[in-house]
Amino acid sequence: MIRNNLKEFLDKKVDEYDQPFFIKDDPISIPHQFGKKQDIEIAAFFTSIFSWGNRTTIIKKSKELMELMDNAPHQFCLNHSKEELKRLLTFRHRTFNATDLLYFIEFFKFHYSNNPSLENAFTKWMTKKDETIANALTGFYHYFFSLEEAPSRTFKHIASPEKNSSCKRLNMFLRWMVRKDDRGVDFGIWKNISPSQLICPVDIHVARVSKRFGLITRNQIDWQAALELTSYLRKLDKDDPVKYDFALFALGVIENF
Repeated sequence: MIRNNLKEFLDKKVDEYDQPFFIKDDPISIPHQFGKKQDIEIAAFFTSIFSWGNRTTIIKKSKELMELMDNAPHQFCLNHSKEELKRLLTFRHRTFNATDLLYFIEFFKFHYSNNPSLENAFTKWMTKKDETIANALTGFYHYFFSLEEAPSRTFKHIASPEKNSSCKRLNMFLRWMVRKDDRGVDFGIWKNISPSQLICPVDIHVARVSKRFGLITRNQIDWQAALELTSYLRKLDKDDPVKYDFALFALGVIENF
């Protein structure tokens, strides 16, 4: 039985933080700089992959990369010259380096040369019976690394449920692309994945808050923990469980709950 006071409390926190003011100091501010769908997708993808550690640094490095791609990431990925690629060779963000970046761009060139959106890189691995995006994430992982000579070091930057990763960064990316409400934070530009299929991003802060509320029991932050948390959140809102990411993240990071 759901504790009504907890639902009311978390709903209140969602209403408090799922607001336009949230964008400015969050990594989602980077894709919000763009209006073209493909630019939003690429900017959001890179920013989500960079999203571990300090938010200020994440935003700074993501902005730096967008500038290196002339603030036109889709055009850059499709039509870059060898000389233009050279300017990327000094880019670093934590363990993500130029080798990783060049492969990401190679993948985007391959994908966007044949597809108008990044959405079907995920949805083509799903079936109508899928209750979650697990198959989408697993399929995407194998598709992303299907190009010849994918660097072995780059595999660590893309998570997969089959490796029991929580897939925090990809789940966050999918939240940005899929969720749509009247608040203007998430983009909601993908229509073939339902918000009800999303899995809540789980990091150390969200896990800490979730354990305090008794939403998860696992000590390890892994795929099973993400499923356990999302299963509870579906009891609060079966159609949009991941909206509670706003509440749990804000309590853990902004309010240090």
